[in-house]
Amino acid sequence: MNYEIEAKFLNINIEEIRTKLTQAGGSCLKPMRLMRRAMFDYPDGRFQKSVKNKEQFSERLRVRDEGDKVTITYKKSNRTNYAHELETTVGDYDAMIELLLAVGFKVFSYQESRRETWQLGQVEVVIDEWLWLPSYIEIEAESEELVKDAAARLALDWADAKFGSVDTAYREKYKKMKPGESVGELAEVCFDAPLPQFFIDRQ
Repeated sequence: MNYEIEAKFLNINIEEIRTKLTQAGGSCLKPMRLMRRAMFDYPDGRFQKSVKNKEQFSERLRVRDEGDKVTITYKKSNRTNYAHELETTVGDYDAMIELLLAVGFKVFSYQESRRETWQLGQVEVVIDEWLWLPSYIEIEAESEELVKDAAARLALDWADAKFGSVDTAYREKYKKMKPGESVGELAEVCFDAPLPQFFIDRQ
């Protein structure tokens, strides 16, 4: 199981970040594209409960269409900043969903986002766009030192780094969100949809 070293920097200006990445010697590997994902759980909802109840470990299972490939990912997070991750590519998004449904899992949330992927030395930097949020970036590498170095090269303050799932960004935007609440409580997160009551109530 891989150890994911990843830091988010919120509320970024996309054009400014692209300029900084280019000036730092980065290259755009994949342009901005649609990402769609299905989030899975057991029928008893144990993954969702582990997140909501802030248990010692929280778990997630996801199938994601990344435009040029499809991945299935299992993440297990403890109370530190980083998560353990198992991920592999699969041949077909819809077929993988059907397979998981056939063996008893359930889809509790379908989510869309947009992502642009850059390479900066040994570090991957992605620009993410999620619904009802300002854009943000994620910096991921094999060590915290590499992530910190990349942040410095992009003139980002490490004190501003955030860790965890996209819910970290939503909680920064919607201050009334409780620690265990998640965008995953919405059955669908689709582009062009209006701001849902869930977030209106948490502004």
